[in-house]
Amino acid sequence: MKFPPWPKGKKLVHLDLKGAPPRIEYLHKLIELFSQLGADGLLVEYEDMFPYGGELNLLQATAHPAYSREEVLSIQDVAKSKGLEVIPLVQTFGHMEFVMKHQSLGRLREVAHCLGTLNPHREEGVRLVMEMLRQVVELHPGLQTLHIGADEVYLLGEGEESKLWLASPGHTVEKLFLSHVTRVAKAAKEAWPHLNVIMWDDMLRGMSHDTLKASGLVGLVQPMLWDYNPTLDVDNTVSLLEKYHSAGLSELWAASSFKGSTSVHSSVTGTQRHVDNHLQWLKVAASAPAAINLQGIALTGWQRYDHLSVLCELMPLALPSLAACLQTLIHGQFSAEAQSKVTKSLGISSVEVEAMQRASAGDSLFAGRRLAELVVELTSLLNSEDMRYFESNMFVRGWFTPYHRQRKMVNPLITMQIQSQATMLLTVLEQKVEAVRGEMVLLYPDSTAQEWIEQHVGPVSAPLRRITEEITACLVEMVPSLAPQ
Repeated sequence: MKFPPWPKGKKLVHLDLKGAPPRIEYLHKLIELFSQLGADGLLVEYEDMFPYGGELNLLQATAHPAYSREEVLSIQDVAKSKGLEVIPLVQTFGHMEFVMKHQSLGRLREVAHCLGTLNPHREEGVRLVMEMLRQVVELHPGLQTLHIGADEVYLLGEGEESKLWLASPGHTVEKLFLSHVTRVAKAAKEAWPHLNVIMWDDMLRGMSHDTLKASGLVGLVQPMLWDYNPTLDVDNTVSLLEKYHSAGLSELWAASSFKGSTSVHSSVTGTQRHVDNHLQWLKVAASAPAAINLQGIALTGWQRYDHLSVLCELMPLALPSLAACLQTLIHGQFSAEAQSKVTKSLGISSVEVEAMQRASAGDSLFAGRRLAELVVELTSLLNSEDMRYFESNMFVRGWFTPYHRQRKMVNPLITMQIQSQATMLLTVLEQKVEAVRGEMVLLYPDSTAQEWIEQHVGPVSAPLRRITEEITACLVEMVPSLAPQ
């Protein structure tokens, strides 16, 4: 079904830098590619990759260097040269794990075991947030729009100070949330009157029209409605837009997803799921009353679900999805024309990264294609029955159970066959892993390659290594002549 193309407004590509931050040269290439694919802005979530200074220096990444001030300016220069607006996103309430994971700042948590939610009662916390915003804004000359986050403020109201506050008549968790966000947004507008301030909408969704109207947010913030579901509820989303608009929050944004929203540990992006999400957003835009003027849409590409979770799909694995989603917005459908634009732009045979054919010598390669191909191959091996369910095969379950291992009483002939098969699989795996590592470190820090391999390969390879070691121990007992000399 065809819908009108995405209405006038920005199409922002979200760069989530809290995991797998690209090397700066690769990031420049990505920005150029985003422009070619149809984007006209970037939503940059720096987290610990921003070069915070002074007392905030401890917020910088330690596994790899944060971007330098010169590199942050170069990101903006490349974006500007391609006509892309840069909008930084700085979390100011929820998802502040990268800040409050530090013990010296742990006192600012709402509750001790939730690293992400800021205690809204501490003046020190507000000063910290405003200093973070100041440093980011000052390193973005000419900035027009700032995103202050404020999504998923978990366990708000559970802290001791909040419980005391909530005990007063008329005080609610909703008002507690609004008081902090309004304070931060007001301070931002006072410091930088020209700035537009965006915030995530999820903490506002359950609030009544009257609460929103009296919230103090009207004229201060532009809510960004996010929904990454391929079966997004169109009627409910349109109702939310209408509620916000009628309450005075008339400048609204949408947020979709092109990667990082399928499962927390996904390593390969499926394009169709994300295209479907964008088709639903096109339905929303077509169904909304004419008075609702969406400012734009952010195509989010999460690299982690939060600062401490595993890595989601790396950017090269998601570029076909991003291209397809942008073209879906531009064409109003994922038509044959849109599909052809994607395959020609990226030089691929299929919009699904798992199905695109291996590039031949002389083919034009999109930035990161070789890594995408290698990760697809490695992931296929990791997900194969031989590899993932090795311990469940007939021979292991029949001749090398925990019972056999504990007593070191095995059939050497068969256990040697098991060991040979496991060793062969490990050899093939190690070859593919080293190929992935070699390509990955060209685009990402060495620490990213090491983390990705430990997270995605380790859980599969560890049982095979353990079996080979345990078989060796058993064989030495049963056949002493096999003992290492």
